[in-house]
Amino acid sequence: MRGPQTSHPRSPSWVAGYANSMRPIWSGTISFGLVSVPVRMFSATESKELKFHFLHKDDLTPLGYDKVRKDTGEHVDPEDVVRGFEIEKGRYVELSDEDLDRLDIELTHSIDICDFVDLDEIDPIYFRKAYYLMPEDGAEKPYRLLVAALEQTGKVAIAKVVIRKKQHLAAVRPRDGILVLETMYFADEVRKPESVETKGQLRKAEVDMAKSLVENLSAKFDPGKYDDTYRKELLELLRAKAKTGAIPERAEEPDEGEVVDLMQALRESVERTKRQRGATSKRKSSAAKNKKKKTAKAA
Repeated sequence: MRGPQTSHPRSPSWVAGYANSMRPIWSGTISFGLVSVPVRMFSATESKELKFHFLHKDDLTPLGYDKVRKDTGEHVDPEDVVRGFEIEKGRYVELSDEDLDRLDIELTHSIDICDFVDLDEIDPIYFRKAYYLMPEDGAEKPYRLLVAALEQTGKVAIAKVVIRKKQHLAAVRPRDGILVLETMYFADEVRKPESVETKGQLRKAEVDMAKSLVENLSAKFDPGKYDDTYRKELLELLRAKAKTGAIPERAEEPDEGEVVDLMQALRESVERTKRQRGATSKRKSSAAKNKKKKTAKAA
């Protein structure tokens, strides 16, 4: 867990611009003890996933979503569609607009903090989606107070909140002087996998070699160095087809050969990463020397 962070006197300009350009999806208060902090909630992430559409084959006109019966495939007119909830397998209860109004617990506009815990105690498998929490006008001081308390104690708040008719477990933590709420799965929503049985004992030499490989590939986390190469390649192929009418052939990847022995695979991987790290270090060293030379000439 990181140590206490320096308190930020003001919100980063990008967050202020973000809040001004986006509509809040939720508003309410953060409640802990007798303190209440009015806040607005904004989505902190967005999906860049490419979405495919159904088109008519004659003129590529997009097709709308059609409601059909699951048992017969028969089309159902909009006026014959009602909403319902499956209370058990195959048994449904219809819900009218009046029923939904009476059941609407969205009126509970409160982020109720239950506990303060160390972030390292939370398994990442529980996290779902991140949101920014921004203070309402006039609530800046208690908002900053909570940010400072979390930063200087190194704690995150575990809370419950209702968003879009669903109660979520959530973690509230500071990031660059801003509160971030991350919705979480409840314990009974996380599936328990079957245990993995190992055939044969792990040898110490194999474990040591695997540790060396992990250490050779270790680096400081920089989210900016990772991008969605699949999405980029797919977009390039789609643009190529839009121009030529056909998707270009992809170059075949070279066959590296089958490695049967685990120890051999580990050894070759360690040697390869050592060479790669050595080449990277030489490039960095050369770049630093060139920079010093340029600085000296300029002086």
